[in-house]
Amino acid sequence: MKNYFSIQDIDSLDHWVQEAIALKKDPIANKALGTDKTIGMLFFNPSLRTRLSTQKAALNLGMNVIVMNFNGEGWSLEYGDGTIMDQGTSEHVKEAAQVVSQYCDVLAIRAFAGLKDREDDYSEKVLHSFIEYATIPVINMESSAGHPLQALTDAITITEHKTVARPKVVLSWAPHPKALPQAVSNSFVEMMQKMDAEFVITHPEGYDLAPHIVGDTKVVYNQKEAFAAADFIYVKNWSAYTDYGKILNTGAEWKITADKMEGTNDAKFMHCLPVRRNVVVDDAVIDGDNALVIQQANNRTYAAQIVLQKILKTV
Repeated sequence: MKNYFSIQDIDSLDHWVQEAIALKKDPIANKALGTDKTIGMLFFNPSLRTRLSTQKAALNLGMNVIVMNFNGEGWSLEYGDGTIMDQGTSEHVKEAAQVVSQYCDVLAIRAFAGLKDREDDYSEKVLHSFIEYATIPVINMESSAGHPLQALTDAITITEHKTVARPKVVLSWAPHPKALPQAVSNSFVEMMQKMDAEFVITHPEGYDLAPHIVGDTKVVYNQKEAFAAADFIYVKNWSAYTDYGKILNTGAEWKITADKMEGTNDAKFMHCLPVRRNVVVDDAVIDGDNALVIQQANNRTYAAQIVLQKILKTV
């Protein structure tokens, strides 16, 4: 595997998940694989779990880690071809990607959506530019339209905690005071389409995700109906795709409550974190015995480590 850009780069999701679960028993078993190798991690946006878990995964594999926060530490980058750089940008990605490639063996990048121009965000110019000009493998640590490390984490977590062979999994929209990208939700949908599960998406009218990602996946606009007999409730806010980047619904009627969870099949509650308590989900739910948010966060390390192992075997 040359790069890990999206869920579509996984050749067998089930095999990857089983490898990750086995890896948890002895995380440093393959430490020699990364000895004398360096991962460079470039952050254009903040991070807690992604940064720490990916660093931990790299250390488990014996790698050196270099971290750079571009917002404040790096030059502003230009991505356009033929641009006359007499305005705000100081360095072109063509040079930056090639320079970083000389210092590292693997490159991991985190760059969020701007939520102003859908075409620009979904073009994934930051990730695609580094993939084009870097001479080393590139890992997506969350881009404008995808978060494949989180989705792989979620597949691991669901597999570990399911009690039936084919569980019902619901992706539910929930309110949030800020406009958020569709990245986590997009990759979760793509991941669920590869798993053996009954999968349903539920959200208010106007919040449909990208049609080319949703495809034939069932969408229900009634949250109570969608939750019936569910084994897992995965919750995430996202701003509008059609009316791009807009908040169309700010009411609390879609918040996850204990009463709503009682309408499920004793479902497990999942969220990628960070989460706004008592806005997205009530304390009673996230603090309850069925919440898996801490287990998900732990699995971030093993998702990143499986990806790194696959890549290190090719460099």
